[in-house]
Amino acid sequence: MIVVTGASGHLGRLVIAELLARGVPADGIVAAVRTPGKAADLDLGVPVREADYDRPETLATAFAGASKVLLISGNEFGKRVAQHTNAINAAKAAGVPFLAYTSILKADTTGIGIAHDHRETERLIRESGLAYTFLRNSWYTENYTDNLGPALATGAIIGSAGDGRVAATTRADYAAAAAAVLAGDGHQNRVYELGSDTPFTMAELAAEVSLQAGTPVSYQDLPAGEYVKALTGFGLDEGYAGALADADLGIQRGELATDSGDLSRLIGRPTASLADAVAAGLKTQ
Repeated sequence: MIVVTGASGHLGRLVIAELLARGVPADGIVAAVRTPGKAADLDLGVPVREADYDRPETLATAFAGASKVLLISGNEFGKRVAQHTNAINAAKAAGVPFLAYTSILKADTTGIGIAHDHRETERLIRESGLAYTFLRNSWYTENYTDNLGPALATGAIIGSAGDGRVAATTRADYAAAAAAVLAGDGHQNRVYELGSDTPFTMAELAAEVSLQAGTPVSYQDLPAGEYVKALTGFGLDEGYAGALADADLGIQRGELATDSGDLSRLIGRPTASLADAVAAGLKTQ
């Protein structure tokens, strides 16, 4: 039985759909969610179990009988290491033989601040003795394409990434990689550096948006402090705005780009193109 945590989130839903598409029977998958009542719209025909990272007793029940668990990283900065520790301990206590974890690209070497939690989680998993796979994901293209409205309105995409390239690709690509690992064999104790086949700059993103939208959009590079001020002016929390600016500086340093080819090999096809990602994003504006 395969347990997918965070199953009501964007990535978790896609992983379950991919597992079903790969022929894993619905009764061989468990959607583990913090609030089962909010998972009714999953509508995938798989069992749902409560799994709250802050309540270890729910994790013990959720992981019972599992042969593989996908631990999708939490999204609460400052709490994630403790939450992930609960999940790792519960998996070990339940006798789960294999744990896959969604980490960040180059987790062991990157200077990006948010990588700290991932690096610590990877260390804890290694020390647990569980067989593992680290799915080190770069950025989602949806980080950029889900909110193109302001760029179209102002004619600018802003950031602090300079000319750095980011190996962003779609959530669907990362979900397909996770499903390939969970449904397949031979991935024990492997680390996959995952990203698009063709990393792009923010200027290239802006050019693609301009081309498809028929509206001039350029990339405006800002010092990190000014970018933080702009983001907080849009209503973002200062801590989150700072993390985004810090990540952009990491992009400048090449820390969210990869030429590993791991992702396309795992999914058996090329990764989504920037053009396709932008087209999908524009349809939602």
